[in-house]
Amino acid sequence: MSKKKINIRELDFNNIGGWPHEAKIGLYVLVALLIVGLCWWVFVRDQRETLAGLERTEAELRAEFETKQGRASNLEPLKQQLAQMEQQLQQMLRQLPSRTEMPDLITDISQTAIATGISNELFQPGPEVPLEFYAEKPIALRMVGSYHQFGGFVSGVASLPRVVIMTMHDISLKPRGNSDAGIRENSPLELAGTVKTYRYLDEDEVAAMQEGEEG
Repeated sequence: MSKKKINIRELDFNNIGGWPHEAKIGLYVLVALLIVGLCWWVFVRDQRETLAGLERTEAELRAEFETKQGRASNLEPLKQQLAQMEQQLQQMLRQLPSRTEMPDLITDISQTAIATGISNELFQPGPEVPLEFYAEKPIALRMVGSYHQFGGFVSGVASLPRVVIMTMHDISLKPRGNSDAGIRENSPLELAGTVKTYRYLDEDEVAAMQEGEEG
C-alpha cells in the first residue's frame, strides 16, 4: 500500500502536535539544521578565521625573517627587524587569554551558559595541549536548552571581556525527551561534544618548550 503524500499547505502550524509523523521528523531536521548553522556562523566561523589568521601571520613573519637573514650582510638591522616582528606577533597573541586568565575564562563560559537558562549536564575541561605559540584547552560538554537559550549563550560568550576563540569538534544537536510531542518554541535540545578554547603562551613557557625540544 503506497504512503499518502504530505501536502504542506494542509499542515496547521497552530497545531504542530497533530501533524503526521513524517512531517514532524522533517520539522525536527529543519530546526536542528538551523540551530547548527546559526552556531557555526556566529560562534565558529569568525573564531576559526581569527585563529587561522594568527597562524598565517606567524608563518609569514618567520618566512620574511628567514629570507632577509639569508640575504643580508649586516646582522644588527636584521635583529632590529626581528624584534619588531616578534613584538607585532606578541601584540596579536595577547588578544588571547593568558595562563592566569584561563581558569576564570573557563568559569565565565560555564556561568554564561547557566545565566541563559542552559543546563550544564557535563562541562569537563581536559588537559591543556601546548602548541608552537599557543595552547588549546578541550572542554567536553553536554548542554540542554532551547534554541533561544543557545542563541543567548553564543551572544554572551562573544561579549566576554577577553577575545574568546572556540572551535567545535564532534558536536551533535538533537531534540531532548519525547520527540513525538512536536517542536515548540521552548522545546529542549541537547548539544553534546567537545569544544576547544585557546590562550597564548608567555615567554617563559615558549622558552621552556624550546629547551625541551633541544634536549
